[in-house]
Amino acid sequence: MVAHLGAGRFAPGACQRLIVKIGSSLLVDPAGTIRREWLAGIVADIADRSRAGQQIAIVSSGAIALGARRLGLPKGGRATLEDAQAAAATGQIGLSHAWAELLGSQGLTAAQMLVTLGDLEDRRRYLNAAATLDRLLSLGVIPVINENDSVATEEIRFGDNDRLAARIAQAAGAGGVILLSDVDGLYTANPGRDPTATLIPEVTEIDANIRQMADAGSVSGMGSGGMISKLEAARIAQAGGAHLAIISGKTAHPLAAFTETGRGTVFVSRGGAPARKAWLAGRLTAHGKVTVDAGAVAALRQGSSLLAAGAVAVDGRFSRGDVIEITDPAGLKVARGLSEYDAVDAARIVGHRRDAHAALLGYAPRAALVHRDHLVLL
Repeated sequence: MVAHLGAGRFAPGACQRLIVKIGSSLLVDPAGTIRREWLAGIVADIADRSRAGQQIAIVSSGAIALGARRLGLPKGGRATLEDAQAAAATGQIGLSHAWAELLGSQGLTAAQMLVTLGDLEDRRRYLNAAATLDRLLSLGVIPVINENDSVATEEIRFGDNDRLAARIAQAAGAGGVILLSDVDGLYTANPGRDPTATLIPEVTEIDANIRQMADAGSVSGMGSGGMISKLEAARIAQAGGAHLAIISGKTAHPLAAFTETGRGTVFVSRGGAPARKAWLAGRLTAHGKVTVDAGAVAALRQGSSLLAAGAVAVDGRFSRGDVIEITDPAGLKVARGLSEYDAVDAARIVGHRRDAHAALLGYAPRAALVHRDHLVLL
């Protein structure tokens, strides 16, 4: 079968490593049981790709929904954080068993990886996770990955598996991410409300117009990610050099259908940043913030480092080497980078030229607040 042009970017010959994300609403039925027949279809698709030489990792939701049914918890296990943690701990066993059994029936070996936000935000732990993924994939194993919801808190968690899939793609060095969804892509408007809405087949830049088309109302009853989270996932994937596709998972063999028809929205990557900068671009948290003036914004976009003279305010508690956000006068995120100063010293030199820094700090100053080698534009 010849792949459609858009889908061809995700074909085994063009994409050595692929991340496939599956949401709760596709994998678990309203009664809280696994849709085994549908799951067998997607496993068959994965097996076909694996036999063609593609290395695949799966980011699978569903643990909370499954556990909630088994424990008889209200609101799908999401009434409280404690309920969600208990449901996840219970449901993950059944979810992993189903994946291992069905992949095994196709001659494939499954592995489980449960990660937290901190595992991918901390640089050392991120590299450890990347090494594990690389080894599993090189051995032909199919990693099945989920957020470790049994220990995650509301304050420190991904919150949706769309962004997790994009971060896993960065860690694995994947060339593509496919998000299986209850909608078949990004539309010009919410198709459930506007009959004139049309599907956008390709996006090269996520600008203000594209963001306006995202509609949080697309979220399903059991899942946690709507179109807004999918756009954020696309931004993270593009920063890491991976294409990302949003396609419908409602068909029996969704990956095969995508190969044949190409129906969906493909966010095209123009090539990734160096590994450390891609990791920075994909982070979801920061230790602090520096607000800069319009002149500094322009300089950053031309490839300059962030100098103290262009900064106007410092917020948060951070140390040298911590990740900080850089925002413009309106509060919009411009860049992210590793601070060359702790928050106290950064605040002392804000707005001052370098020749005044030694007197303000009492020691020889560094060249920049954030050096361009450790800075990425957002």
